[in-house]
Amino acid sequence: MSLPFEPAKVAIRQTGSVVIVDLAGRVTVGESAALVRKTIQDLVAGKHKHVILNLKDLTYVDSAGLGEMVKALTSVRDLGGDLKLVNPQPRITHLLEITKLTMLFAILPDENAAVLSF
Repeated sequence: MSLPFEPAKVAIRQTGSVVIVDLAGRVTVGESAALVRKTIQDLVAGKHKHVILNLKDLTYVDSAGLGEMVKALTSVRDLGGDLKLVNPQPRITHLLEITKLTMLFAILPDENAAVLSF
């Protein structure tokens, strides 16, 4: 039985002191939101203060996924760092705008700009 959607995938890369978390697929209530939560908890436990969420391949996010992104931002800021978003697709950008999360997150057009902003 195949799923009608692609579940979330997370990949982690590092450029200097900046950790880039590539999110792909759908981040929704349940396992995929929990995967994002666990990834960020591990980064915070490792004292990573400069985090980028690359949303280039993120196709869908629900309220649980948005909640995990906000929690991630709070956790990283509690360490004295910052978390930034890059490459959101138009659909995700629109969702961030209507939920007013564009006022909370720094959203940059590309990875290089985000890395240099730290």
